[in-house]
Amino acid sequence: MDLLSNLAMGFGVASSLANLAFCLIGVLLGTLIGVLPGIGATATIAMLLPITFQLEPVSSLIMLAGIYYGAQYGGSTTAILINMPGESSSAVTAIDGYQMARNGRAGTALATAALGSFFAGSVATFLVAIFAPPLTAIALKFGAAEYFSLMVMGLVMSVALAHGSVLKALAMVVLGLLLGMVGTDVYTGAPRFTMGMTQFADGLNFVAVAVGVFGIAEILRNLEDEHDRQVMTKHITRLFPSGDEFRQMIGPVLRGTGVGSVLGILPGGGAILAAFASYTVEKKLSKHPEEFGKGALAGVAGPESANNAGAQTSFIPLLTLGIPANPVMALMIGAMIIQGIVPGPNVVSEQPALFWGIIASMWIGNLMLVVLNLPLIGLWVKLLTVPYYVLFPIIMAMCSIGVYSVNSNPYDLFAVAFFGLLGYVMSKLRCEPAPLLLGFVLGPLLEENLRRAMILSRGDPATFVTRPISAGLLILSLAILVLVFLPQIRKRRDEVFTESDA
Repeated sequence: MDLLSNLAMGFGVASSLANLAFCLIGVLLGTLIGVLPGIGATATIAMLLPITFQLEPVSSLIMLAGIYYGAQYGGSTTAILINMPGESSSAVTAIDGYQMARNGRAGTALATAALGSFFAGSVATFLVAIFAPPLTAIALKFGAAEYFSLMVMGLVMSVALAHGSVLKALAMVVLGLLLGMVGTDVYTGAPRFTMGMTQFADGLNFVAVAVGVFGIAEILRNLEDEHDRQVMTKHITRLFPSGDEFRQMIGPVLRGTGVGSVLGILPGGGAILAAFASYTVEKKLSKHPEEFGKGALAGVAGPESANNAGAQTSFIPLLTLGIPANPVMALMIGAMIIQGIVPGPNVVSEQPALFWGIIASMWIGNLMLVVLNLPLIGLWVKLLTVPYYVLFPIIMAMCSIGVYSVNSNPYDLFAVAFFGLLGYVMSKLRCEPAPLLLGFVLGPLLEENLRRAMILSRGDPATFVTRPISAGLLILSLAILVLVFLPQIRKRRDEVFTESDA
C-alpha cells in the first residue's frame, strides 16, 4: 500500500501542467539530440545544467531525465537510417537496423525499436519504483566507512567497464580525483592546488568542467570528422510490424529488458554493455544466427530494449545511494547540488515529492516518446540533412551563455575552453572522459567519508576492514580490479568493446 500511495503522490507531482511541459521538452530535446549524430545526451545535459538553476528542482530533474532516456530512442533513428548511431548505446542497433532499411523495412525497424524501448523503459521504471525504497533503507544504515568503500567500488567498476585501456581509464579516475581536490580544505581551511589564485578557492566549477570535457570537446571531434550524411530512405512505408513480426519481437524484447535492467545499474557504460550483451544473447539463441548482420529483427528488438532498460535502472544507484552509474547520472548529481539537494538515501525521506515525481515522470515520458516518435519520423528524417557547420555555432553559443549565467564569472569561460581542449586531447590519446567526470564528482565525497571514518575510529585504518559491509565492498573492488587485468578477461573485454564500437 505504501508503494501505491507513493506512486499516487508521484503521479500527482509529475502530472502537473508545468512538469508535464518540462517532461515533454525533455523527451523532445532528447530525441532531437539522439537523432543528430555528434551531440549526445551527456553534452546536451552539460550545456543545459545552468538553465536548471532557474527552475524548480522537480521540474529541472524531470526535464534532464527526459533528455537522457529520450536520447536512447532518438539514437536508434540514425543508426537505422544512415548507419550512424546518435548514441553510443545504439551502435549495436545499426548492425541489423541499417540492413533492414536497405531491404525496404525501415518502418518495421523503427517501430520495433520504439515499441521495444517503450516496453523495456516501462518495466525498468517499475523496477526502480520497487527496489529503490528498500535499497534506500539499507543505505541509511551505512556509515562513513561503508560509503567510502562503496565509492571505491563504484570507481573501480567504472574503470572495468570503460572503453579502451584499463590503465588509461584508471589514470582518468585519478585525474578526476585530483581535480576534485582543488579548492579550500573543508576541515583545515587551507587552500589546495589553487596556485595562489582566488578563483580556485571554491574549487573548479562543475558545470565548466562538464561542458568543456563533453560539450566543447565533442564539437571539436565532430568538426574534424564532418561529412555528408546519406539517408537510406526518405519515404517510409508500413510503419508497424506485422503479426508474425510482433511474435518474433516478444522473446528478444523480454530478454533485452532483463539484461538491460541488471547491467544498467553497474557504474560505467551499463547501457552500452547491455546492448552488446543482448545482441550476443540473441545471436546465440537464434535458430538462424546467419541472419544476424543481414537484417535480423531480433538484432534490433533485443539491443534497443536493453539500452533503454539500462538507461532507466541507472537511476537506482543515483536515487538510493547518490552514486552515479554513468556520466549523465554524474551530471544529474551536479543538477541536484546546484538546487541545494544533497544526493543520497535521505532524498526519499526529505524530498519524497521529488523522488517519486521523477519515477512517475519516467512512465509519462516513455508514453510521450512512443506516441510522438513514430508520427514524427518524417521530421527526424529531414533533420538528418542539417549540416554540422550550421549546428556547431549554435551549440557553442549555448555553452558560453549557459556557463556564464551560473556565476556571471568570465573566468568560467576560460575554464570551459581549457577543459574543452583537454577533452579533445584525451580523445586523441584514446582516453575516455567518463571515468574522469565520475572521479571528479565522487572525489570530494570519497575524501569526506575517508576522513570522517578516520576521525570516528581515532585514526585506525582497520575500521575499513573490520566492518563487514565495508570489508566486503573493498574485497569485491579488489577482485574486480584483479579480474580485468587477467589476460583472458582483458582479451574478452577488448573484443566486447571493439564489436560494440563497430
